[in-house]
Amino acid sequence: MKKYLTLFILFVFGFSFSQQKQVQRATIAFLNVENLWDTVPSADYIDGTKDVNNPAFHRSVPLDSIKYLETTEEYKGPWSDELLKGKKVIRYQILADDFTANSAKNWNTEKYNQKLANEAKVISELGRQYTNDNPAIVGLIEVENRKVIEDLISHPLLAKSNYGIIHYNSYDARGIDIAIIYQKKRFTVSEFYKKELKIFDDEGKRSYTRDILVVKGLLDGEKIAVFMNHWPSRSGGEARSLPRRIAAATALKEEMDKLRAEDPNIKLFAMGDFNDDPVSPSLKKYLGAVGDPSELSDKSPYYNLMMKLYKGGVASLAYRDAPNLFDQIIVSKNLYSPEKLTKTYSVFKAEIFAPSYLVNSQGQWKGYPFRSWDGDRYTGGYSDHFPAVSVVQKEHVTNK
Repeated sequence: MKKYLTLFILFVFGFSFSQQKQVQRATIAFLNVENLWDTVPSADYIDGTKDVNNPAFHRSVPLDSIKYLETTEEYKGPWSDELLKGKKVIRYQILADDFTANSAKNWNTEKYNQKLANEAKVISELGRQYTNDNPAIVGLIEVENRKVIEDLISHPLLAKSNYGIIHYNSYDARGIDIAIIYQKKRFTVSEFYKKELKIFDDEGKRSYTRDILVVKGLLDGEKIAVFMNHWPSRSGGEARSLPRRIAAATALKEEMDKLRAEDPNIKLFAMGDFNDDPVSPSLKKYLGAVGDPSELSDKSPYYNLMMKLYKGGVASLAYRDAPNLFDQIIVSKNLYSPEKLTKTYSVFKAEIFAPSYLVNSQGQWKGYPFRSWDGDRYTGGYSDHFPAVSVVQKEHVTNK
């Protein structure tokens, strides 16, 4: 009997020893790529023949391809540049002529490839010190179209991660969009859509901006949703433009609340350039994002991971010598855990990524982000914003 008891103890000990607790981590981050444009002149085509304030659809079209646009019941075509402008269904992107070889920027393939390499380098390093891997999910701001994203994820630093793309054209007059790339082996997309922002100016005319991109799926088997944002700018002044960002905050909260009501266990990440600081009314009051875990409750379920950094003096950009932390990540309360390690994903780390090569080291803009452009002069830099990063972790048991 003693012999069998000893064997049993040895078996249990051996089985326990063969099970090793490891940490599984994933980076969810985003960056403003500061006008990632290809070299092809483009225009915004909007089907505005029905209602110019509420276009039916939109897409970017190379100027030499206008004649290939589909015909409509109203006009059987073929389309021409003059006809489109006459019907108010085409807008030239404000920056379209800038990013061409004949412009003052002298934008060309060599510079474009360098820009792609710069952004790929940054993406490949987001959260790497904690995960030893490329990010699982990355939001992108200021991309011109899907083609530039395809070129980006084809770069050798990113290609091995086999990123998928989720992208919609926006109505933004500059022609800039938001998008999400994700590692297909880690994140399985179940649904994606855009939450349209309908914002109007003082005269009642629609002010076109970027919509909120919503992506749902499974991150390493756990249900999450990502909300990618690029809120209206402070053009015209902070106070005058605030109502536009309040409208964006209201729309974001409505969508986040909706998903939580449908599934209380889903974990939410809202991130992007909010063009407001964590303490601004849009984020603090209208979205209701709290700055301390102790404030989390059923009535206040959203936690701004950047509030602590903001109060510590961290900034993600500077404009006219005024530092701001516009680039933020906000999570649902079920992603916060006071324990260091749990069996489901919780936030391990949040930071503004600002290694030395992303920072101007001298001159008038010392300490500012090392951006790609100084007026029309290409500097070879990266962006006028620092990226925002979150790393989540959970207990991962493996049998040895």
